[in-house]
Amino acid sequence: MPLRPLIQVITGAVAAALVLSGCTGSGGSAPVVVGETSRGGSITVAEVNTFTSFNPFSTAGNTDINTKIGHITHSGFYYVDNTERVIRNEKFGRFEKVSDRPLKVKYTVNEGVKWSDGDPIDAGDLLLSWAAGSGYFDDADTQAGTGTTYFSPAADRTGLAATALPEIGSDGRSITLEYLSPYADWEVAFDVGVPAHVVAAKSGLNDEDDLIELIKDSPRGDSDSPAVNAPLKRVGDFWNTGFDAKSLPQDPAMFLSSGPYIVRDIVPDASITLVRNRDYVWGAEPYLDEITVRFTGAPGAAVSALGSGQADIIAPQPSAGTEGLFDGLAAQGNTVERYSQSGYDHLDVKFAGPFADKDVREAFLKTVPRQKIVADVVGGLVADAKPLDSHVFLPSHPKYAETVKNNGSAEYSEVDIQGATSQLRGATPTIRILYNKDNPNRVRAFSLIRDSAALAGFRVEDAGLGGPDWVAALSTGTYDAAILGWIGPSVGVSRVPQIFKTGAGSNFTGFSDADADKAMDELATTTDLGKQDELLSDIDKRVWVNAYGLPLYQAAGTVAFGSRVTGVKPSSGPLGVWWNAWEWRLK
Repeated sequence: MPLRPLIQVITGAVAAALVLSGCTGSGGSAPVVVGETSRGGSITVAEVNTFTSFNPFSTAGNTDINTKIGHITHSGFYYVDNTERVIRNEKFGRFEKVSDRPLKVKYTVNEGVKWSDGDPIDAGDLLLSWAAGSGYFDDADTQAGTGTTYFSPAADRTGLAATALPEIGSDGRSITLEYLSPYADWEVAFDVGVPAHVVAAKSGLNDEDDLIELIKDSPRGDSDSPAVNAPLKRVGDFWNTGFDAKSLPQDPAMFLSSGPYIVRDIVPDASITLVRNRDYVWGAEPYLDEITVRFTGAPGAAVSALGSGQADIIAPQPSAGTEGLFDGLAAQGNTVERYSQSGYDHLDVKFAGPFADKDVREAFLKTVPRQKIVADVVGGLVADAKPLDSHVFLPSHPKYAETVKNNGSAEYSEVDIQGATSQLRGATPTIRILYNKDNPNRVRAFSLIRDSAALAGFRVEDAGLGGPDWVAALSTGTYDAAILGWIGPSVGVSRVPQIFKTGAGSNFTGFSDADADKAMDELATTTDLGKQDELLSDIDKRVWVNAYGLPLYQAAGTVAFGSRVTGVKPSSGPLGVWWNAWEWRLK
């Protein structure tokens, strides 16, 4: 039930029936059976963010809640458990390395695996996922402003970008990827995404076969000779945003499932309800009949929902001063578990506008009161809480301490208003800061940054937004700095180029450094773990040298659940408690 390839996910804040499909690959309709009564009952989970997209693989859809819902409505070749182990799902299919030189990997979906409208998951779905993740057809030159980028995936493209056009197996359910160079993360580089037959129909093609032929017949992109491929552009445009939805689409084809649950209903900005997929047998079968997710916003609302019996599981992002709320839950007989997440909050600056000048970037970062932010946000939740001093390692990593000594983070260990004022040389730049207004931790961080920066002459404007709008704004030019969070599994190294590589899908700042890019290219082909750590340290230093921004603190996680629920096991990764939702049961 995975969402792959492994990606960093933007974190936010502060949550049996018969239907008919209105779309198949040929434009017809097919019955969809979703659920079965009286098996395992129902529960309610409180989440802070609101759902916005059925395509969590895209840049626009890459948020924590979209990823969680996507996890239980998609299936694939593997998933990551709460110990960060990669677990292969051979009930879905198998993948195997068939050659080392060149590196070839074959992916085969088992016969009988299908989407919830009955359409089989096959080579067309695999081929579309490869096309979206590889950038194979792109001919864009970002510096010259020419050419076309067809798909906008959130994940790093480094690995799949080094593959040739896949070979489709004679069984119609397999493809073989051939890498032009070795790739360290090949085991977690690829998986199934959205349904190809739906994308084909919605893009104006006759059927999935037409989409397969379009991908096979389209030439590899060449930025020296850009040429718009109009049919492929329509496919890419739909893949990028066509599955975005804040309410339940009228056409069931827009929310097909290949996983243990199917979305039945959405109340915009309030809740989403999922029911068990009765046909699902190609993975761990779920026990619960129905899961309702309530979007509660701030931690206090989630705590209240659990305390009043309106929610069974909550996992809000805690903040300093909320300890008493959770202590009260424990006193009522609820289970409360605290843990460190494999994610962090940070302040990033754009390499444009007032921050095109490195001196201005450095001056602004010198004003950020990181220790005060840590104290106000996670103080009391984490023993001896300190600011995070690496962009690539968390404090638990063996390389963290050594890297911090040499990466340049010491320049920003203390607030230096005098140094910032001197560096501005009388200038008073206006800085617009984007953040999630629904997240009290980000609200507090913004106010502290604003007040401190003003002492050096910066004029900080509040560009914060509520709901899902702040995530959409990350890809725009309407701000100069952003307070946000990343969370991702510690498996593999592709999470780093996803953010920092020139032109990467989650590079919102415009950061570009030739030495860092070179190190990331080498990182992608290095399997030696020691060498990977050395390269990551080099990349970290380049990020600091360029005054990219500041990591603030490692995120703290809390999960609480009522006495009638069992099987809840929190993970430090982006899925949190959702990684094993099929194991949840009522006592």
